[in-house]
Amino acid sequence: MAMALSAPAAATDPSFLLGATARDFHSYFPTQLGNGYISTLSAPRGTEGNLAYMVAFMDYAQGDISRPAAVPGWSGIDYSTGNAPSGHFWLNQAALDSATFQDYRQVLDLHDGTLTTRYRYDDHGRATRIEVTSLVSQASPHLAATQLSITPEFDGEVELSFPLDLWAPHQPRFDLARLTGEQVLEAVAANNLKLQAVPPATPDRAALWYHGDTHVLAADGDARDLTLWLDGRAEQGLAMGEAVAVALPEGLAPADARVYRSPWRLSLELKARVHKGRTYTFGKFVALSREGWGDDAKADLALARAARKDGFARLREAHVAAWHALWRSDIRIAGDPQMQRVVHADLYYLLSNTTPGTAWPSGACGLTPGYAAHVFWDNDTWVFPALLLLHPQRARSLVDFRSRTLPAARARAKASGLRGAKFPWESDPQNGTEQVPFSAHVLGEREIHVNADVAIAQWQYYLASGDRDWLARHGWPVIRDVADFWVSRATYIAARQRYEIHHVTSVLEAYNDVPNDTFTNASARKALRIATAAAGVVGAQADPRWAEVADRLYIPFSEKDRHHLDFDPSVARDIDAWGDTAVAALVYPSLDLPMDVSVRRNDFLYATGLIERSHQPLNSMGLSPMSIAAAAQGDAAAAGAWFQRNLTAGVIKPPFDVPTETATNNTGYFLTAAGGLLQNIQYGFTGLRLREEGLVQAYPPVLPPAWQSFTLTHVALRGAYYDITVSRGRDGRAELTRRPAEEMP
Repeated sequence: MAMALSAPAAATDPSFLLGATARDFHSYFPTQLGNGYISTLSAPRGTEGNLAYMVAFMDYAQGDISRPAAVPGWSGIDYSTGNAPSGHFWLNQAALDSATFQDYRQVLDLHDGTLTTRYRYDDHGRATRIEVTSLVSQASPHLAATQLSITPEFDGEVELSFPLDLWAPHQPRFDLARLTGEQVLEAVAANNLKLQAVPPATPDRAALWYHGDTHVLAADGDARDLTLWLDGRAEQGLAMGEAVAVALPEGLAPADARVYRSPWRLSLELKARVHKGRTYTFGKFVALSREGWGDDAKADLALARAARKDGFARLREAHVAAWHALWRSDIRIAGDPQMQRVVHADLYYLLSNTTPGTAWPSGACGLTPGYAAHVFWDNDTWVFPALLLLHPQRARSLVDFRSRTLPAARARAKASGLRGAKFPWESDPQNGTEQVPFSAHVLGEREIHVNADVAIAQWQYYLASGDRDWLARHGWPVIRDVADFWVSRATYIAARQRYEIHHVTSVLEAYNDVPNDTFTNASARKALRIATAAAGVVGAQADPRWAEVADRLYIPFSEKDRHHLDFDPSVARDIDAWGDTAVAALVYPSLDLPMDVSVRRNDFLYATGLIERSHQPLNSMGLSPMSIAAAAQGDAAAAGAWFQRNLTAGVIKPPFDVPTETATNNTGYFLTAAGGLLQNIQYGFTGLRLREEGLVQAYPPVLPPAWQSFTLTHVALRGAYYDITVSRGRDGRAELTRRPAEEMP
């Protein structure tokens, strides 16, 4: 777990401060800097050039699945004291050890959205105090910046390099849109690669989740103006631009300044005379754009120059103010400082990977190559609800992605001989096309619960916002077309006088061709009923077949043991599947399948038994459904114990509390788990659910045993804002209160 550092002079709440020391050098799991449009990862020195990405900027190489194109890396600044035996040794090449990097501290300030790194760099006896602060602006989304301060302990000439890293085309590439599963394994082995996690942070599927390519079409720089610029294009994809403007310390006149160009690097190279004990502060201002968001390199250069003119302090001030406004909506826990830090980290990663007022979605691993930046049900069922009450503008972008890509979903349904819209299992974030690898193509055809997940999220947004105009223009077409899909996909079984859904991939994906997956059928039924309700709101005619199929759709249930099953009882449970049950997810807040108290309890006990017997690694997605299921039956001890596994299962990686999929697979920035954990508190522990009457108390609130209270601040609901607190009454029972939120200062 991350180390809490003492608060700096500004007295930031320690629960917002996560940090690394030299002890973390060999187990360093990078954090992320992002604003939903631009992202990059961190590295220990704070000056390295790191891979960077832009929202929905994808590589569409023939034969491959789409994948995020890495844009030229902008974060790097290099420094040389000129003290190596050769006379030329660079900071970013120095061995990462505590003798070379002394008094080392790196702090991620979640509250301010900044990463600051400080150390004494000892280059063979010639030392320099280094301080680096980097940010990706929340206030000006096209901008990012790094400020480097050096305080040499010597007199002499130093060199600095301000590069754009022009990544070489990734090799090897695989034809994942064409290769079978066996061929994928053969191709990976033939390239001397393995599908195996490598500590501390390389994912097990890194060989397949490589970044896409950006081809630089034109690039140049001006040594006198201290600027760089380039235009590029993703492989078979969109155009992009990028520019850099460098700011020098006041009064410093470089002895030499030149632009360096190679196939792999475009940089400004400076030499300057420095004096012992004096601090020199440099700024690197970066502007990025892509087709459909911003302009070209010429416009980016103007933005970077303007930011340089205003200065780093002004850019940082606006950025910090924007982050502070976001933190007005927060989850504040009394009695568990460790979990408070995790909650703040999860909110930070969600806010760093989503955009307000757009129609761009959330990938399962955000703006990283994890899961190829594709969009799954995670967008609608895991991340969206976690943002909905606290950050509705960002939540709306996630559901608007589905209405924007509705034409592609309609085309898929038609190609399958079905009515309505069939959303992909694995969507491209730009155009909404199916991008599942051929080796897993059955998921694209059969893991169809995503369609219900999409429709339910649309309705949830309406319930929270009360925006009928939005529903009529955006939500209703999606909801209607999904209902038509389910009517055409369900099969009426006359002998049983019911509807069934056959040839489905279960949420337990190892069962990839089953009849009547319970989560799928229950979700489809809810989507059909939502369509009837939505028709009434927008004044449309409801198709009577929606209610007919919903009312007679089979939900597998054991009458003998009085609990739900995962799928049709004709399917043998003979696979130790990852997660091993989705029964607990039937009470997940967005679905919340109605059932009596005894069945809810039996479902929980049944799911517990299946999970505990499994030999598969614990998936972080499975923790919140179990905790929420326990909370729904008023079992605070069990709800707290399952929630606590987020800390004990090894799925949160130090030093920056990065959420991962499992303890061992290094699938990081896993927003699905972050969204689940946050929903666990917002809906699970409060017992609140969104209904047509509003945010209602569907279940009694619960508090984990160690917690004194928690508060959801600045909750948005139908144009009003509330603070919602769960605390202990005099009798020790959890009590929920809601009051109007305080006005913004």
